[in-house]
Amino acid sequence: MSATRVLIMGAAGRDFHNFNVHYRNNPNYYVVGFTAAQIPNIDGRVYPASLAGSNYPNGIPIYSENDLVEIIKKEKVQEVVFAYSDVSHEDIMHKASTALAAGADFRLLGPENTMLKSKCPVISICAARTGAGKSQTTRFVAEYLTKHNKRVVVIRHPMPYGNLEAQKVQRFAVLEDMDLHQCTIEEREEYEPHISRGNVLYAGVDYQSILEEAEKEADIIIWDGGNNDIPFYQPDLAITVVDPHRPGHELSYYPGEVNLRMADVIVINKVDTAEQENVEIVRSNIQSANPDAEVIECRSPISVTNPELLQGKRVLVVEDGPTLTHGGMGYGAGFIAAEAAGAIIVDPRDVAVGSIADTFEIYPHMGSILPAMGYGEQQIKELSETIERCDVDVVVIGTPIDLQHLIKMSKPAVRVTYDLADDSGRLEKILQRFC
Repeated sequence: MSATRVLIMGAAGRDFHNFNVHYRNNPNYYVVGFTAAQIPNIDGRVYPASLAGSNYPNGIPIYSENDLVEIIKKEKVQEVVFAYSDVSHEDIMHKASTALAAGADFRLLGPENTMLKSKCPVISICAARTGAGKSQTTRFVAEYLTKHNKRVVVIRHPMPYGNLEAQKVQRFAVLEDMDLHQCTIEEREEYEPHISRGNVLYAGVDYQSILEEAEKEADIIIWDGGNNDIPFYQPDLAITVVDPHRPGHELSYYPGEVNLRMADVIVINKVDTAEQENVEIVRSNIQSANPDAEVIECRSPISVTNPELLQGKRVLVVEDGPTLTHGGMGYGAGFIAAEAAGAIIVDPRDVAVGSIADTFEIYPHMGSILPAMGYGEQQIKELSETIERCDVDVVVIGTPIDLQHLIKMSKPAVRVTYDLADDSGRLEKILQRFC
């Protein structure tokens, strides 16, 4: 029988992983290409032959998802594999219907086909939606294990937006490593908090090779999941974070619902800023989907440097980009802090330039806050110009990193940071048992 012709729909992460572990050396399939979505400027590249293997001497082309139907017909695609995250159940079925109508089957690969097994114990930390508080939960877990003399290595969900060959295996131990690997703002937001706390972190493209390197220096591996994707490694303890600011999303987004149903522990985060009614909705949904999970309510306390600078002042709020864009949030910690301090929040949309202006058109729900988009040098320049064009007294930086390290600002800025607070102490007890 001839090999099934496959097209993988992705966003430079799960798609490459699925190919590496399930398709690369599988004679039953031939992958004709990837499509790219969610992340700007990642199509038009080629998945290189050095990563694709001997069956793909010319590498594998990466197309825009906008050309899905044309590719299916031109390449005689028999099977479309969906391989990215933070997508509503309704949206994914629209994509499935498009593929089916064009003549291809539509498939999702499950955990059994895509999870790798580690020699080390693995704690996975995933979420039901982007921006639920997964990263602060990961920091909480890493700090606890480190205090108890465990060598912790964090492996982060991929964000290979540059040279894929150079990004096969990336190790970060000091802040300068991010410059060495030419990290985008999005990568820095996830990596810097770990590196600053002394954690070794790995990321890249080939997660089997990454695992082999990480196992050499780890007692325990923490899988720091991206978006709301399923872990790449089989967890011994699975923690999923849900967000009561978006009640119901834990049952209506893919693959966040998968994480909810697989979890050993479910953290309901941000209970200090969410409506109690919404917390109860999330609790009820957890009970219906995964009644055996241990459920812990946590706060996400917000800290502001120099809050006195905000009262009555015109401010620009800059928030974490992915949380606002495909995460679907209309605000973040920066907005909450600015509003609480009595600031006047200025809408940046009229002065946004280039791809930043395009982002507001694509995601109109964001309103009067600026997403810290920075997937490349040009976009960082456009972000900087947009900030400078805003007529404000103060910039409120609600991103996980201090943007002033990357962007020169002529206006004063305050930083908003947030951590995980478990008043019950139950998460620490679970980690104690795990150790």
